[in-house]
Amino acid sequence: LNQNGKIDRKLLPPPHFSSIHLTNSIELLRPTNDVEDSIHHIWCEIFKQNQISIDTNIFTIGGHSLLIMQLFHRYKIEFRLETNALFITDLFQRPTIIDHAQLIQQSINTIHTLYDYPWSSLHLIQARASFAQERIYLDEQIRFSSNKTKMNNMYVIPLMYRISSINDHISITRLHHAFQSVITKHNILRTALYIDDANGNIVQHCLDANIILNENMNETIEEILNQSDLFDLSKGHVINCHVLRRDQSNHLFTENNDDLLSKDDLILFTIHHACFDGASTSIFIHDLSLAYQSNELLSIDDNSLQYIDYSIYEHIIDMTVSQEFWQFELKGYNLTRQLSLPVDRQRSSTNQQRSGLASSAQITFDDEICASFLNYASSHHLTLFQLGLSIFYVFLFKLSHSESDLCISSINANRYRSELVNMIGMFVSTLPYRAELDPHWSFDKAVKYVQEKCLSILEHSHYPLQHILADLHVTQSNISFLETMFDFITVLKEVNDLCLNGVNLEEVSLKELYEMAKFDFSLKFVYNPSSDGNQLSCCFVCSSDIFDATTVAVIGRRLKYLCEQIFGSKSKNSLMNGYSTSISKLSLILHEESEE
Repeated sequence: LNQNGKIDRKLLPPPHFSSIHLTNSIELLRPTNDVEDSIHHIWCEIFKQNQISIDTNIFTIGGHSLLIMQLFHRYKIEFRLETNALFITDLFQRPTIIDHAQLIQQSINTIHTLYDYPWSSLHLIQARASFAQERIYLDEQIRFSSNKTKMNNMYVIPLMYRISSINDHISITRLHHAFQSVITKHNILRTALYIDDANGNIVQHCLDANIILNENMNETIEEILNQSDLFDLSKGHVINCHVLRRDQSNHLFTENNDDLLSKDDLILFTIHHACFDGASTSIFIHDLSLAYQSNELLSIDDNSLQYIDYSIYEHIIDMTVSQEFWQFELKGYNLTRQLSLPVDRQRSSTNQQRSGLASSAQITFDDEICASFLNYASSHHLTLFQLGLSIFYVFLFKLSHSESDLCISSINANRYRSELVNMIGMFVSTLPYRAELDPHWSFDKAVKYVQEKCLSILEHSHYPLQHILADLHVTQSNISFLETMFDFITVLKEVNDLCLNGVNLEEVSLKELYEMAKFDFSLKFVYNPSSDGNQLSCCFVCSSDIFDATTVAVIGRRLKYLCEQIFGSKSKNSLMNGYSTSISKLSLILHEESEE
């Protein structure tokens, strides 16, 4: 400890974040009763480990809010708990197997409520679209469908892989069959979306599995991603597989009739966001690998739950409690008031159409800041999302000249039941995150507040944005919080790696080739534990309609400077400790500006 009784981090040895060592004790503590044994089995299954000490803190082995949501619903089914017998907040605040066993022991009840019955297949081919599908479909039609929009396919999810070894080859014919097999298994990948003229609802309709696949082999990546006919939602054309070959003589991608792909050739999948989200990627890759390896159709259980079933169950859930929560959460907030940001141009109040073009800035943090960030999250039982969001709130408070009532949007994976974990589809919910900060709070106090806010939202994250806005009698087009977006991503390299019958393909980032702005002002943190250096980074992606690239670059530098004040060693050695000082005393003024 230093003279003030605080931890002197400079004197601590460098941390090692290997999950093997991150338990609360040196020796491995094994389960001591049936409840602990069941929970231990669930943890090992979710974290893909053989043994986990029962006193291990879940956040030190990669735990985050989505995993705790999954645990919450697994526990309720496994132990037949009543609806209000267990709370997500408790699982966060008591984060070990021992703790969870004690909580469950206190609330065990043999009544299996209707809400917790496993969902089963309804054998439907047509139904109303899910709330998430509706949101994507309408947003694309309303904000990104005019002549002003410079980029087609605002909601494309591209996945690109390169053959990296000279000794490896991939059969196009076999890849084609595997691709067809995955589409046959997952109805959502051949589902049409359209508006029913009779009632105005958006409908989803699963088509036959033998649809014709569209493979382009002679265009550049940019041309493919910007094709006006890349998708046709009304006909169920929501996914493509493109094969691009490297011509060794002039380094261009060309068409070649040979069936085998070799070194530096590319496989590009383009999928529409209305039927696919980030968590779907690992499921798609796993099934594609399985189908390619066996060279046969994937086994399909006719009784397996499909995405269309989920959308039906979602529409009949009683959401009264969540409705009341969101009405209280946003009470008194002016939803049309614009956040005071340093824009270069104002958007027209009458024309809400977007060009989709982006001004962006990438910020990387050194190893010291990264270690300090991770230490803080671990020691305060925070998810990385919660800590990143806290930083963003404090940054917006300073950037907007001390606006303390801040409402932004963020996304939630929304796979809140075990039946949804291995299903391809669009589940992500967009939610308002409102924070009423006190300028006198320390950073520690602000973080604690944000953590509690996130936990309270988690229990109501399934409530659709459309309902939130309808309850408040407003429309999506003029809501300010939807233009400021936050997200935090942890890169799990092994999850999305593609391996086809022993051939490992390298994932290729397309961010620089095809970056677009769906929002006016968005910040995404990225933590990549497998990176050799700069494991923590973030990126501002802002709309070029109102922000110049130079402005966004300066905003990025201001955020980095704020993080240095909070997490850097200089702040720890100075009288002004970044954790305990008032957030109003933190500065965004860069060194070269300080004399002005």
